[in-house]
Amino acid sequence: MRNRRDPAKRQALWLRYWAIRNDHANGHATPILWHLALGHDPLMMITLAAALPARGRLSDRFSQAGLCYRAWRLGNCHGAQHLAMHAFNTNDMLGYRFWLRRAANAGDADAARELKRFETRLPHVNASRVRRRRPYRKHDFA
Repeated sequence: MRNRRDPAKRQALWLRYWAIRNDHANGHATPILWHLALGHDPLMMITLAAALPARGRLSDRFSQAGLCYRAWRLGNCHGAQHLAMHAFNTNDMLGYRFWLRRAANAGDADAARELKRFETRLPHVNASRVRRRRPYRKHDFA
């Protein structure tokens, strides 16, 4: 597969990845993830970033942060959302607002709602690690 951007080959790789991942087909999913991510597939960049163990820096192209940043630069709003959540989980409220705004501008409706409320306390488990956890509210389920 020399051409990473051929739509038919990319579709076949996507189907193979999901067969391995969800249907427990034979094979390894990680090389397929790398192949699709290096072929500039923003969704696979984010999926690969979630599978990597270390956070890394934005300038490191093959770290969690670098892959999410590149996915955001390619137009995927979820890359900026991932960077915003990492900033929140490290107690970086300026970075949290910065990346929430980028995600909202890229078209993420959830990020736009979060930015409008801009809560510095959230109900998820990771927020308790930085002492910013709060109970669930009605609007969390809507």
